[in-house]
Amino acid sequence: MEEVELDFQMPSNSVVPQSGSSDSSSQENLGTRTLHFNCPNVEQSFERNRISTGKYNFATFIPLFLFEQFRKAFNIFFLIICILQQIPGVSPTGRYTTIVPLTFILLVAAIKEIIEDYKRHRADDAVNNRLIEVFREGKFTELRWTQVIVGDIVKVVNGNFFPGDLVLLSSSEPQAMCYIETSNLDGETNLKIRQGIPATTGLQCSEDLNSLSGSIECEGPNRHLYDFCGNIKLGGDSGRSIPLGPDQMLLRGAMLRNTQWIYGVVVYTGHESKLMKNAKRAPLKMSNLDRTTNMQIWFLMVILIIISLASAIGSEVWKKMPVDRWYIDDIGSGARGFFMELLTFIILYNNLVPISLLVTLELVKAIQAVFINCDLDMYYEPSDTPAMARTSNLNEELGQVKYIFSDKTGTLTQNYMEFKKCSIAGVKYGETANQNGDTFSDEDFLERVHNPKVDQDDYVRKFITIMSVCHTVVPEHVKKLNSNSISNRDETDFDLDMDNIQYQSSSPDEAAIVKAARKMGFIFSIRTPTHVTVKALGKDESYEILNVLEFSSTRKRMSVIVRCPDGVIRLLCKGADNVICERLSPDSHFQLETENHLREFAREGLRTLCFAQTELDEDAYMEWNKGAFYKASTAVIDREGQLEAAYDLVEKNLDLIGASAIEDKLQDGVPETIATLAKADIKIWVLTGDKQETAINIAYSCKLITEKMSLIILNETTLDGVRETIMEALNEIGSEFLRQENDVALIVSGMTLKHALCADVQSSFLDLALSCKAVVCCRVSPIQKAEIVDLVKHRCKAITLAIGDGANDVSMIQAAHVGVGISGHEGLQAANSSDYSIAQFAYLQKLLLVHGAWNYNRLAKCILFSFYKNICLYLIELWFAFFNGFSGQILFDRWTISFYNMFFTSLPPLSLGLFERTCSSENMMKYPQLYSISQRAVKYNAGVFWKMFANSTVHSLLLFFLPTFLLWQDVAFSDGKVGGYLFLGNFVYTYVVITVCLKAGMESATWTIFTHLSVWGSIIVWFAFFGAYSHFFPVIPIGAEMLGQADNVLASPLFWFGLILLPPAVLFRDLLWKVFRRRFRKSVVEEVQEMEMEHIDPTNTIMQAAKQSLSEKAHLLKNMFGVSGRSVAGDIPLEISEEHRPISSSVRSLQDPNLGFAFSQEEGGVVSQSDLIRQYNSERSKPEGN
Repeated sequence: MEEVELDFQMPSNSVVPQSGSSDSSSQENLGTRTLHFNCPNVEQSFERNRISTGKYNFATFIPLFLFEQFRKAFNIFFLIICILQQIPGVSPTGRYTTIVPLTFILLVAAIKEIIEDYKRHRADDAVNNRLIEVFREGKFTELRWTQVIVGDIVKVVNGNFFPGDLVLLSSSEPQAMCYIETSNLDGETNLKIRQGIPATTGLQCSEDLNSLSGSIECEGPNRHLYDFCGNIKLGGDSGRSIPLGPDQMLLRGAMLRNTQWIYGVVVYTGHESKLMKNAKRAPLKMSNLDRTTNMQIWFLMVILIIISLASAIGSEVWKKMPVDRWYIDDIGSGARGFFMELLTFIILYNNLVPISLLVTLELVKAIQAVFINCDLDMYYEPSDTPAMARTSNLNEELGQVKYIFSDKTGTLTQNYMEFKKCSIAGVKYGETANQNGDTFSDEDFLERVHNPKVDQDDYVRKFITIMSVCHTVVPEHVKKLNSNSISNRDETDFDLDMDNIQYQSSSPDEAAIVKAARKMGFIFSIRTPTHVTVKALGKDESYEILNVLEFSSTRKRMSVIVRCPDGVIRLLCKGADNVICERLSPDSHFQLETENHLREFAREGLRTLCFAQTELDEDAYMEWNKGAFYKASTAVIDREGQLEAAYDLVEKNLDLIGASAIEDKLQDGVPETIATLAKADIKIWVLTGDKQETAINIAYSCKLITEKMSLIILNETTLDGVRETIMEALNEIGSEFLRQENDVALIVSGMTLKHALCADVQSSFLDLALSCKAVVCCRVSPIQKAEIVDLVKHRCKAITLAIGDGANDVSMIQAAHVGVGISGHEGLQAANSSDYSIAQFAYLQKLLLVHGAWNYNRLAKCILFSFYKNICLYLIELWFAFFNGFSGQILFDRWTISFYNMFFTSLPPLSLGLFERTCSSENMMKYPQLYSISQRAVKYNAGVFWKMFANSTVHSLLLFFLPTFLLWQDVAFSDGKVGGYLFLGNFVYTYVVITVCLKAGMESATWTIFTHLSVWGSIIVWFAFFGAYSHFFPVIPIGAEMLGQADNVLASPLFWFGLILLPPAVLFRDLLWKVFRRRFRKSVVEEVQEMEMEHIDPTNTIMQAAKQSLSEKAHLLKNMFGVSGRSVAGDIPLEISEEHRPISSSVRSLQDPNLGFAFSQEEGGVVSQSDLIRQYNSERSKPEGN
């Protein structure tokens, strides 16, 4: 098997524990380790069986947290300001006005980090504290996983995960075989078989284990999932080494299936297990909005330095004027004086960079994450699983997603196969059952089974006989009902009349077929090495198994040769329609009708198999069995090829019986969700490790691919072949339609992708993929998934989202801008490594269209307003510098400057960031076209920022010079009293607070109680503080300059005159522009908002806007290429012309020759399918393993 490496996410600053010391560590250096089992007197030191994905612990929190925080230039800048403020005579704003808010910011960030890391540790504890039976002191004791050590013998029961990497000793199955599910590791739906060595097969109970002791020598811990090399020495074998390989290896992350129990020796634990060895540090993800914000902060820092330099130069110029200014302290002259003045102005203007923005964003994002966690529409009641925002740093990124990369198994599907329909003798059955959504139940079909009357009814019986006999399923009679999983592969029938038979199969398709036959009255009940017994309508029928002609992906079929109860030898066959049809006899009937039914099944995304049989002459069979078959089965060279040739000799002249249609059940709402996301202009790519046929079926089933689409299938295995095929496909599409959405689906295999991602082919492959409406990549490794995501992420400059449920999906989850894990299923690796976790794929719809779009709009307004309010106030210090001779004198009291962001204007940005919304959640879900507003990032970008900067600069000019004009003559009272600089400063400060609060109200499209509280409450808080603060001194020894200021200001008629006129005058241009835009340049969102207020259905408005957008795209294409576009946004089907160019063999329509064929079966396993069924005897009871 091709080596697959997983990228299992670890926190960016976490430390993967190292292995134990002493003897074991020296062996690690040599690349081997020796462990002893059942030897309590031998001391061993290895890694503990505890995993940790947390970022911190008690010892590392403070240093790591401070390191993380002061990696940000923003915090370093304010730390420098704090240090500069401690220099005597430099700071005009005091020594503590920056330390206090910076400490508050760090405290909030620390609390947020602690809460998020606590969630990680809780998730780790849920895994670490799972229970497992461990053999200690002569008996099995139930212990936590963390108590398991290397060398322990553990007992794992059906439906449970392995606590570490184990060497299989024995099991409840014959020859120490067991079934394991590895979909968590490689995405494959079929079960794998592992087998212990013969020397340990007889270990069936505790007494056997008491007499067992030995040692295992094996390679040191490594990340190679499918490689293992070691030797085991048993105590009674006089030191004889028995080789161990990957067939005896049970990996952490896999699950025991269809096997009652196994015994295994633990060889790797905790972070030394192969799954955790694939762990790698997660990249530090930063949202696009955060990057834009950081860039603007850098620009503001540059502006701060420029105006500080200008002010320092102005101070030098002013000091050179021939005027004696004895009242100003001389801080020096020359270079030193200039430098000290520069530091003074940097401190004076430092609040131009909003220190409050960080804490505001941290708080807003944390509460937004709580909104996601508490959304009942994303709560999955069957598994009691809510949505979880594992990080809050990417909330707004959810509103800008352009590409979704999805796993298939467990993400789109339920891992549950169900028999839905069938076609027998040209008649289709199961239509009524499909409409009701139930399992197969057709009254006409059941009537033909139980009361056969015509020849066609004989075909029905033959069909069910093939269903119940032609397979490799093993029945098990369970004594106690036990269902540990919802998986179809391990389902227990609870009907006591069925004798509680539980079916074991490595193929989920075969399990579904046999279970369907049981419900039809044909109960497969007994398998022995030579016979199978079927209870057909209450009567036992025994079939002698003569040969099993095994399934392979090349043959696309499997057959059994049986001696039927009537003594006739028959070959029963099932497989793909194309390989069955070419082997039919000329006298076979119903081929055309069956193909039409197969085509209908394929359109519904069902997995199809054709059923056929033929009678074999006794003498001809014996000649074939002893001749061609025996020669091929004993061949030394090319045995597999010779066996296939021998099979072909007997698989001929078949009589077509019918076809089955099996549904790989999708999660609820998957087709509807994909259709809705497509309307939001989000492209969905499916990346799966499963087979191509299975992936195509699911793509049809979930409506990602429709029958109107042409298929481009890339299956080349050489670099030249891949390059040539891609160029042919590009030529078929046409250069004028490249990177446009055409009605074409691209299907790519893992081998092809290996070459398609090479540097010289990569660009052409991406052109082809972006020219298709749907992309499905099959048989891809976890690393290839990450490479595809990286390719689109960096080449298309678009926001990507990856969603999956298994450890094999972690690599793409961490590679994408946003990673979403499916939780509540069998594995937690993807959920624990994701940014957000949900229980169902369908919940992605609300997560993106509602929470994502809302969060982007909220944060955009919150950030812009935070910049706006700081520029409005702190740029006023620059205008005041022209009046104070650039002396560094401040206009406002130093503590009112600090409290501006902390108290007086802290609520409006919180209101915008938490309660603002574009449209109602119902309309956001109903009309996904509204998502494009946030997707295109039109609310916040460099252009929007600089418009805001210009507007806030104008506002700061008006807010300073208009009050200054009011007090120009220095007469503020009728009795001739005048006010000082603080008198003017309190005028200006009050007008600024009122103006920015009213501005927040103007920006808010949704007025809630909190909006009113933030706008009017902030104004009231300032007046209350102003009144109280003016009387602090001397009771409280601060604010001496402010003593009595409130009495003076509030007693001035000019203050109240300005209070009425100035804020409206400053905001008049903003209000006028908003009225003009709402009247003449109204956006679709604004129209929908108005319709929601008037309770009018906005469907027509949104559809009209969508049509206009399509028309604009088509017009643009016509201007660019001189032709009209094909399938712009999917409205015009693409038809690839066949007249001018030869059609590439890789391009084909829905009329796929396989017609929906898909079949999952392990190939090349440790035990062949034929040997597997020969080793079972279901008439014998299995050991309990106690």
